[in-house]
Amino acid sequence: MKELELKYGCNPNQKPSKIYMKDGELPIEVLNGKPGYINFLDAFNGWQLVRELKKATGLPAATSFKHVSPAGAAVGLPLSDVLAKIYWVDDLGELTPLAAAYARARGADRMSSYGDFIALSDVCDVCTAKMIKREFSDGIIAPGYEPEALELLKEKKKGNYAIIKIDENYEPDSIEHKEVFGITFEQGRNELNIDKDFFSNVVTENKEIPDSAKIDMAIAMITLKYTQSNSVCFVKDGQAIGIGAGQQSRIHCTRLAGSKADNWLLRQSPQVLSLPFKDGMKRADRDNAIDLYIGEDYMDVLADGEWERVFTEKPPVFTKEEKEAWLSKATDVTLGSDAFFPFSDNIERAFRSGVKYIAQPGGSIRDGEVIEACNKHGIAMSFTGIRLFHH
Repeated sequence: MKELELKYGCNPNQKPSKIYMKDGELPIEVLNGKPGYINFLDAFNGWQLVRELKKATGLPAATSFKHVSPAGAAVGLPLSDVLAKIYWVDDLGELTPLAAAYARARGADRMSSYGDFIALSDVCDVCTAKMIKREFSDGIIAPGYEPEALELLKEKKKGNYAIIKIDENYEPDSIEHKEVFGITFEQGRNELNIDKDFFSNVVTENKEIPDSAKIDMAIAMITLKYTQSNSVCFVKDGQAIGIGAGQQSRIHCTRLAGSKADNWLLRQSPQVLSLPFKDGMKRADRDNAIDLYIGEDYMDVLADGEWERVFTEKPPVFTKEEKEAWLSKATDVTLGSDAFFPFSDNIERAFRSGVKYIAQPGGSIRDGEVIEACNKHGIAMSFTGIRLFHH
């Protein structure tokens, strides 16, 4: 198959639409459903991301993509009981490494992952398919599917769930093209190899970066490689916990990613874990309620006449002081940035979310101020010398 006609492009008025190969055949097979233009953009970016994560870490990887940027990305490390609970997978028993990777990728920012396109580095197994089947998702790309897993996924969306199989041995040309306004752009593909040895240039007084943090650095930078710039990524224990994408200002990227990381941390607090949800609440409704409860608009879910729809009894307000006390316990978080930090305010904001390790290209005229801010907080920072813009 050299080309595949699509229903429309980014929007319904953009017709005709198709994907095609100038030379050779498409490296994919659509096993179910009718993936659209944006689905394929998410699928191909997501596949590159998980393929590189697995190469860098040796672990199965998964990502949850929305609108051409990852909402979450992770490798297949076991989940704690708390993470299993906040990701709504504590009823599934022991997870396979691939299922754990997707639970982490989907669970880090469940609000953003709602209606995602999934990419898996490995053949989709039954455990992972069972998890995916009950989530609201548009489709999936993987190098293969166990027969029972494929049948489970085909039942989603009334039989219209988009399922793509990709040739894991496919390698694109080293030169890529993009057309904008009738004008063709050409560039070399970003084939930069990122692994834990990528972070050897440590420029701060604290030069102690354990291998676990270097793996998190690799996860952050590979995730950023496929995230719309400007972008910043917070990572902890093998998974992205906050991604700030597509912001024109670096500090806004850091604030956005930091607020998402804070939400991830707050969801693990006793106040949230003990919320008395009514039986039968859908996962998406619980996610929405938690997001309101831990945010500034908590009265939207705690006001009289509102809490009765969600809880069996009215929970106490999660006070600002209680939230600050819980967040103050955060530590060993890793931060990656796709370009240099122009001001030290990014470091101050990152530190408040428990960041202890940073990877960034360096090269700002204020590098000295940024390094000084890291030294003040005992943060270890690596300069990679490589920018990772993605557009």
